[in-house]
Amino acid sequence: MRALHGGEAYGIRMKRVSRLTWGGFVCLLLVACAEPPTAQAELVFGTICSINLYEQGSPKIYETLFSRLREIDLTMSATKADTAVDRINQNAGIRPVPVPPDLMEVLEQALTYAALSEGAFDPTVGPLVQCWAIGSENPRIPEALEIEESLSLIDWQDVVIDREAATVFLRRPGMALDLGAITKGYAADEMAELLQKAGITRAIIDLGGNIVAYGTKSQDEPWRIGIQDPLDSRGSYLGILTVRHKSVVTSGVYERYAEIDGKRYHHILSTQDGYPVSKGLLSVTIIADRSIEADALSTAAFALGYEKGRALVESMDHAEAIFVFEDKQIRGTSGALAWFTLKDPQFSLNP
Repeated sequence: MRALHGGEAYGIRMKRVSRLTWGGFVCLLLVACAEPPTAQAELVFGTICSINLYEQGSPKIYETLFSRLREIDLTMSATKADTAVDRINQNAGIRPVPVPPDLMEVLEQALTYAALSEGAFDPTVGPLVQCWAIGSENPRIPEALEIEESLSLIDWQDVVIDREAATVFLRRPGMALDLGAITKGYAADEMAELLQKAGITRAIIDLGGNIVAYGTKSQDEPWRIGIQDPLDSRGSYLGILTVRHKSVVTSGVYERYAEIDGKRYHHILSTQDGYPVSKGLLSVTIIADRSIEADALSTAAFALGYEKGRALVESMDHAEAIFVFEDKQIRGTSGALAWFTLKDPQFSLNP
């Protein structure tokens, strides 16, 4: 992350999801700042998480916020040993596992979006992610049989939640949860709730690219969020969103990828054929009231493609989307385009 002041831009890192199949990038534009804002940053969820409370920040509130982020990570990570998610995965096909209320809530939300997207978003994608290992030190192209076996283990309907017993069970051995495409959205919403309880009136929450523009920039002035140009270097934006108290999350093909034998394989994997999604899209940005919704919908809409993805977003209350295509066209829902200003002449709006 880098911060430029005066009339320049405050760059925020692309959305990173630990070992999952999606990512994105947005930049926050802070215009005419006299002094650099004082933000706190820490490595959580495998990425840099930054929170800026401006003049209302204090060591105590920052510690409260980051302590909660670490707690969520140590519950929901699929890559750390002995987290609740890891225990569920280790006991797949064997026995139900007790889980804390926050994980129950996130998993129930994940299953809701899995149903709405007809499995394009699926929290049991873990075996396929592990198969490709994109984002790890040893990514590879799996054999066709490996992909077939991984796909056979992906089915959100085989997740058994027992609310009364507070347990989660994966029906078949080899199944694996990976909640990376929704956990940071939940965590960002948790941060906003803590800020509200603390009486904080404005803040920028950036959990590795999951942005919550909390309140307004100053008085009634909105925040300006830049959408990354997927064909240019990090920090180059193709347009600006002007929003108040919204979450902005982007999923795209350009953050995490592997180059193998001269070919680039991005990390957004299809639960239908097991290969990187190919729908003619470079990125999908979701603007929503809740970050958990923006997080899940950005992945689901990208995986579904433009027609089905747009229909899904438009079926939701308080959610809008911007789709960036490989041919440099930009389309979006009516609400999103009302907030969006195109800046890069290489791209064209086609509502």
